[in-house]
Amino acid sequence: MYRYDGFDAKFVAERAAQFRRQVTRRLAGELTEDQFRPLRLMNGLYLQLHAYMLRVNVPYGTLSSKQMRTFAHVARTYDKGFGHFTTRQNIQYNWIKLEQAPDIIKELANAEITSIQSSGNCVRNITSDQYAGCAKDELSDPRIYCELLRQYSFLHPEFSYLPRKFKIAVTGSPNDRAAVAVHDIGLRMHRNEQDEIGFEVLVGGGLGRTPYIGQTIRNWLAPEDLLSYVEAILRVYNMQGRRDNIHKARIKIIVNQMGIDKYRELVDKEWEFTKNGALKVPDDEIERIRAYFAPPAYERLQDLTAELAVARKADRAFDRWLRGNVIEHKVPGYAIVNVSLKAPGRVPGDITADKMDAVADIADKYSFGEIRVSHRQNLVLVDVKQSDLQQLWRELFALELATPNLGLLSDIICCPGLDYCALANARAIPIAQDISHAFSDLDELQRIGHFTINISGCMNACGHHHVGHIGILGVDKRGEEYFQLTLGGSSDQQASLGDRLGPGLPQAEVPGAIRKIVDTFLKRREHEERFIDTYRRVGIEPFKEAVYGSESQAA
Repeated sequence: MYRYDGFDAKFVAERAAQFRRQVTRRLAGELTEDQFRPLRLMNGLYLQLHAYMLRVNVPYGTLSSKQMRTFAHVARTYDKGFGHFTTRQNIQYNWIKLEQAPDIIKELANAEITSIQSSGNCVRNITSDQYAGCAKDELSDPRIYCELLRQYSFLHPEFSYLPRKFKIAVTGSPNDRAAVAVHDIGLRMHRNEQDEIGFEVLVGGGLGRTPYIGQTIRNWLAPEDLLSYVEAILRVYNMQGRRDNIHKARIKIIVNQMGIDKYRELVDKEWEFTKNGALKVPDDEIERIRAYFAPPAYERLQDLTAELAVARKADRAFDRWLRGNVIEHKVPGYAIVNVSLKAPGRVPGDITADKMDAVADIADKYSFGEIRVSHRQNLVLVDVKQSDLQQLWRELFALELATPNLGLLSDIICCPGLDYCALANARAIPIAQDISHAFSDLDELQRIGHFTINISGCMNACGHHHVGHIGILGVDKRGEEYFQLTLGGSSDQQASLGDRLGPGLPQAEVPGAIRKIVDTFLKRREHEERFIDTYRRVGIEPFKEAVYGSESQAA
């Protein structure tokens, strides 16, 4: 795990002191809200419906037990006793008082945490695979390159005022768990014909009002060229991006209007000036960063799959959890454990301060003190001994953090919606709760199989609704909340945008509509297909007919 050096610590402490002076001036009336707004946004502080919201970075989704305890302390001392993990692998606090924000930022800095660049028109928190460094299918640990990019982009003077926010994701696995195709830049690690590891580079992905799947701008990029090539992409965007229209300012608009071939031509021309210069990354720099992510002191253990099979047979609940939430580790005798934040009726991504403390204790006891945050708003313990799995399950079960629904229909992504957000058109949280109550039978969920539902309260798509197998978008229909459904979205290595099913539905009708979609899927599936595969095979019409009947033409 990356640890601050002297420069990091000094810089973050100085920024905290600077922000304290800015808040003092705002409270004294020396700064207007218009003057203060860019200053607070640089530090991740938003003004929401009821209070200020503070968004805190979790770089590439990795944090220590100490940092989790700091999150718990902030939730308990300065918020209403809970925090919300987001699709950007960050944590948000929704009830912050302005006069206390400097104290929070200082305490976060003491734990090597910052909210800098969690908002604003800059490179945001860089995200990655939540299983990085431990996944059996991984080519190389992507966090090394995430950290390289983080250090490079952090307060980069040329890219602090981009036309719009900029998001980067990196995956080191052929199975994309980082949703790289829906980012401004997506980096997908793979081997070339010479068996060298490098990156496929995608640009122009993104959701929101005008969603696009990223396009490949370069098939293979050597790691030593990563900084210079990313800088070339950013420079072209900085020059070509529109600043006159917030809705047309993202790189996805420029790439798709200009065309990927023209954008590639401009990037290659820009890259010629820098690719052999100071931004070429030497091997010793990669190794310096790699040292921060050295594996923990694993023991030489035997694989206990056979022994676990006996325990699973004796305890059906343990079997469900093991089958649903535990992933194979690359080191024999260890396992990756997903900690569900999706108990029935709970708010997806929310966790109380007491449970944060408990997870920190569990991480110390079972997983070398390390915790991960997934972009699907769950937590992960990546280094658990197989021999500890049953006791760990009991402890998570007691905390209501062992719901065995990873990747199943009730493992819902959900933004805060109109309960908190000033931009939202509708409440997203009650819809998620309604669906989780309607689909709470674990046997049924496992029969349905892999199934994603993503919910957003507005077109900004913080809940990634465009890439859910079922996407749900809150809309305002003459002052009433309605919900528009899309089908067929996916954020994995075969990323796709969902198709609009039909007219929006009132909240009360949404669970019933999803039930009809699921029933139609189960009738049409072949050979234990996933929903997304059945949908791609049969198309939207059977589902539209099931939900809207003879009125389906109204869509």
